[in-house]
Amino acid sequence: MSVINTNVSSLIAQNAMSSNGLAQSKAMQQLSTGLRINGAKDDAAGLAIASKMTSQIRGLDQAVRNANDGVSLLQTTDGALVAVGDMMQRMRELAVQSASDTNVTSDRTALNSEFSQLKTEISRITKNTQWNGMNILDGSANSSTGTFNFQVGANAGQTISKTIGNMGFAASVATGTTATTTAADATHAQVSTLTLAGTYAAGDVITVTGAKSQFQYTVTTANVGGADNTANLALISTSLASAMGQANGSQASFLSANGITTAAAAAAVTTLTGAALNVGFSAAATVSNGGALANLNDLSVSSQVSASGAIAGMDTAMASVNSMRSDLGAVINRLTYAADNLANVSQNTSASRSRVQDTDYAKASTELARTQIIAQASTAMLAQANQSQQSVLALLK
Repeated sequence: MSVINTNVSSLIAQNAMSSNGLAQSKAMQQLSTGLRINGAKDDAAGLAIASKMTSQIRGLDQAVRNANDGVSLLQTTDGALVAVGDMMQRMRELAVQSASDTNVTSDRTALNSEFSQLKTEISRITKNTQWNGMNILDGSANSSTGTFNFQVGANAGQTISKTIGNMGFAASVATGTTATTTAADATHAQVSTLTLAGTYAAGDVITVTGAKSQFQYTVTTANVGGADNTANLALISTSLASAMGQANGSQASFLSANGITTAAAAAAVTTLTGAALNVGFSAAATVSNGGALANLNDLSVSSQVSASGAIAGMDTAMASVNSMRSDLGAVINRLTYAADNLANVSQNTSASRSRVQDTDYAKASTELARTQIIAQASTAMLAQANQSQQSVLALLK
């Protein structure tokens, strides 16, 4: 049919050029960005898969850095304990030397002076060794638990934990004394007071003995964080009174179990009041310096007897340090293997994502060449289609 208004051949050529233009544009975009999926329209499911893989890859890469940071923290801890161990070896050597009666009093005085200085330095190292601003040898990290959780996975809960407890000892010995001010009788309930004195350190344990049970309270870093020791003692007393009144699961509180109705704290004094008349209760308190090396407090080499005891005491302290270093080494190795595995998983996940979203350049370049040739051919055909209608004019001559 010979018509002029509707050039069907031209319309077909135009549609072909439009479709080919889209295909050509897509191929050029893939080649210019390096990505097969540049928008959701390219591959909706593939885009979702690639996005999840990207989250995993970035999480895995960060987990590798976390594991390496954990190794650095633990190596810093181990390095400090190396210095502590070296000083302990010297202290034990001094104890062995002083234990011999070839030394006179002045000799032992000199030996004990060095021994005491080394004790003080061990205490300083365990209190002041830090990593990223955190004390790592006094058990004060992470709310006084001393537990570090290293995130070594891309997802929640994928952690490796290591607890570094208080490895030191308090330089000043804190004391707790109890004095009964009013005994129980027919008109009065017993009232006892627990008075705290001295200087406490985080990790010190206050043990309160009642008629039927004992209660232990561990001094926290928050308790002794102030510069004013009087205020610190008041805070410890308040925390102790509160803790004694708290139930432990299904077990009654220390106060209820021992016939004590209240525990009130004022300054450094905790007042215990009996629950009944004519019924007394026992109340005593002891304080032990916290820390794995607490036994160093009582060691000296000032006499033959004390030097002999110091030899055994140093063996105990060195065993604690060696045990901690052994644990640190095991966790360092574990974190190292974890980092290697994470890097391998990240590599394979990246390869998987590449197969989903990256451009196949051989395929895309072939597609571009095809569409360019078709674009030239369709342009030529459109020109022919536009010229073909002119033949109809011959019928009008």
